[in-house]
Amino acid sequence: MSLTINHNLMATNAARNLSSSYSNLSVSTRRLSSGLRVGTAADDAAGLASRELMRADISSLNQGVRNANDAISLIQTADGGLQVIDEKLIRMKELATQASTGTYNSDQRLIIDSEYQAMASEITRIASATDFNGVYLLNGNLSGANSTHDGSALASTGPLKVHFGTGNDSAEDYYYIAIGNSTASALQVGLGAGATAAGASISTQENAQKALEAINSAIISKDKIRANLGALQNRLENTVSNLQIQAENLQAAESRISDVDVASEMTEFVRQQILSQSAVAMLSQANSLPRMAMQLIGG
Repeated sequence: MSLTINHNLMATNAARNLSSSYSNLSVSTRRLSSGLRVGTAADDAAGLASRELMRADISSLNQGVRNANDAISLIQTADGGLQVIDEKLIRMKELATQASTGTYNSDQRLIIDSEYQAMASEITRIASATDFNGVYLLNGNLSGANSTHDGSALASTGPLKVHFGTGNDSAEDYYYIAIGNSTASALQVGLGAGATAAGASISTQENAQKALEAINSAIISKDKIRANLGALQNRLENTVSNLQIQAENLQAAESRISDVDVASEMTEFVRQQILSQSAVAMLSQANSLPRMAMQLIGG
């Protein structure tokens, strides 16, 4: 190579190598400081796209866990209300049994019936008042008998839809909670059920005896609602466990794509650091080489 003044090719080469090493050192520094192997699309465009989709699914699954847990709380609220209704029905059967015997006169049976009607009114009050976050649970609004879920309006109607998946596939992402009507009229007890209903009144011995079977039917109807809620709660608890496992595995997959291998990247960092330091030293030496030409001219 000729000794020239206008063009210092060795310095140019050293500067180019320094620029490359310093750029790589900057990438390693960014990766080590952020903990991410894929920080920009330039690092891995396909990996970045996969990572963002995974992050979206992970966030959706975590929200699905919260949704399912909220549904469990709703079911527990409904079951608590039904438990109180159960106590009222048991008391009503006790009163009907009392009024069925012939040792009481008509005035006494009317007194017994007054408590019986009070229990029926309390059942209706509980069924009408039990709500979760403004959603009434036991008054028939969530019954699936005569309606289907409709979420097109601001207030949804029909069975309650619990959404927990990342998509909108009914086989995988949601199911419905239908809760039967638990008012006294729906259970066919008390005057609200109609004067001709078997469980309407216990004011006479005959009516009291008829009411016993009606109350048994009411208890069975109520127990069917509770059993259905219990099954749904168990299902939701299993769903929560499954969603948490999915989120955990998806997080692990996202980590393998996105996170930096610190040991490997630290090795690369040291390598680029040494190359940068070497390039700086060589550039300094290359910049001093034209002085040799000056020595020849001066000589």
